[in-house]
Amino acid sequence: MTRKRPLDPMNGITLQMMLERLVAHLGWDTMAQEIPVRCFTHDPSISSSLKFLRKTPWARTKVEWLYRNERRRMRPPAESASAISDVPEVDSLELDAPDASDAPDASDAPGTSEA
Repeated sequence: MTRKRPLDPMNGITLQMMLERLVAHLGWDTMAQEIPVRCFTHDPSISSSLKFLRKTPWARTKVEWLYRNERRRMRPPAESASAISDVPEVDSLELDAPDASDAPDASDAPGTSEA
């Protein structure tokens, strides 16, 4: 039995993950301009913002909307980027081509005879 992948791209992303990624991508100043709430404008922190957003559905909806819109422009999380950097770089591909010395001569071909 195969499991179907959920259609919602937000599945598995917590409010804390959204907030941390938005702050890393936009910064607190831009967040405060986009969503002018006190937890973003005065002494902002992740913990105080989480407390406010969990108690205030309209503000949480705005943060989710902002995250959905900015998600395409965000860099991948650090753990994904480090996994990509572990792959060794390849300068060029060297194909195993047969050497010219290994190629059969035309005189060795069947049906030809030297007489």
